[in-house]
Amino acid sequence: MDSARTGVVVIGAGQAGLSAAYHLQRRGLAFEVFDAEQGPGGAWRHRWKSLRMATVNGISDLPGIAKPAVDPRESSSEFLTRYFRDYEEELGLSVRRPVKVHAVSREDSNPAGMLRISTSAGDWTARAVVNATGTWTRPFWPIYPGQSTFRGRQLHVANYVAAEEFIGEHVIVVGGGISAVGLLDEISQVTTTSWFTRREPVWRDTEFDMQAGHDAVALVEERVRKGLPPQSVVSVTGLIWTPALRAAAARGALDRQPMFTAIEPDGVRLAGGNFLKADVILWATGFRAELEHLAPLHLRGPGGGITMDGTQVGGEPRIHLVGYGPSSSTIGANRAGRAAVAAILKLPGIAVPADPVTWG
Repeated sequence: MDSARTGVVVIGAGQAGLSAAYHLQRRGLAFEVFDAEQGPGGAWRHRWKSLRMATVNGISDLPGIAKPAVDPRESSSEFLTRYFRDYEEELGLSVRRPVKVHAVSREDSNPAGMLRISTSAGDWTARAVVNATGTWTRPFWPIYPGQSTFRGRQLHVANYVAAEEFIGEHVIVVGGGISAVGLLDEISQVTTTSWFTRREPVWRDTEFDMQAGHDAVALVEERVRKGLPPQSVVSVTGLIWTPALRAAAARGALDRQPMFTAIEPDGVRLAGGNFLKADVILWATGFRAELEHLAPLHLRGPGGGITMDGTQVGGEPRIHLVGYGPSSSTIGANRAGRAAVAAILKLPGIAVPADPVTWG
């Protein structure tokens, strides 16, 4: 089968993918970037409009080009989509989109051989793959008894638009992460809410400084080194009190309840046996890494995760995962892009120019 050939294929053009592309370009390597989205911005294209730059978690600059001035009132989806678009244009990155990668496989049994990347735009071969597909396309929906009988509306945070669509309805929010408490704050200002989590949330009164961030990332990295599925960074760091969340707590919106035992047609059965009527269940239960296209490589181990050594898959140095596990934060994604390219440069057969490109 005929296929186009390049040095490195980057899958995904969000923060991690663009970071990898920057360092590949800077080192003068031949590469292609495939992105399944209709335009720039990665997952930020789909964030709800009410998520403003004033309230979004810290966004790191992309490497080489700083963010422009930020209007805190602008929605994060609009600002970051524009920033990513301008970044691609200024670096001259010819991102191929919309291109869906169906599968990545080995061409033969040679551990230093070529990889085949099968896409909606044809097949490619490459010496290495940097996977930066993130998690947004794989929302996690827990399964609970009676879930299919619920007559109200169920939606995942990935499908959330605005609080105003729930006015007059009682909304149950499930989940213990940043998205859950942020949406509880927002929705509780226009209607009644209830909050359920599997575990008691851990709150931080202290500022989340660089050392705390380093310690949290180290704990996540320890899991992936063992081949265990990565946990979110917030599961390690806890939730940070902000003025907005303290106001939500004062309204009673953050009065957490233990997880309900079943879902019934008109509500949920509480752990203590009582019934709570509800119109909407909003599952703020997180996402899983989008890695199905890597299935032909059989990377997952007995622990259910992928054993990692930095960005490199253990035992398969041609595959690098960025935006996965400890590099799922924006700062971590930037560092991971640089680390992945540094490791790829050591692979046999990688063509390295005499004079790297100077940029930034």
